[in-house]
Amino acid sequence: MTKKIIFSPDAPAAIGPYSQAVEVNGTLYVSGQIALAAFEAGATIEDETNQVMKNLGHILTAGGYSYQDIVKCTIFVKDMGHFAQINAVYGSFFSDHFPARETVEVARLPKDVRVEISCIAYKS
Repeated sequence: MTKKIIFSPDAPAAIGPYSQAVEVNGTLYVSGQIALAAFEAGATIEDETNQVMKNLGHILTAGGYSYQDIVKCTIFVKDMGHFAQINAVYGSFFSDHFPARETVEVARLPKDVRVEISCIAYKS
């Protein structure tokens, strides 16, 4: 098994004892991403989700992957009432390839953001 830590300076640094992503044998496991800067600026949920997806993209690129390589996402939301807006932004990052996914409402997220998304990407 080969394991490689992936880091992008364009995405938020880890705020705990974890890596932005870890690649193992052609599979990239990307830790949950949040939008610190967008959230602090009083952004809309759409702005926050857009920044989260861009953060994922920066990490994917750093590992040599793209959104088209994503096979699974997990979305954590603070308020399921924002589902439609989050879903619209999320969907705009994919063309004809939609990964498997689940969306879970949670009581609280790190730094009190409203959305966090993690993903798994695969390249053969």
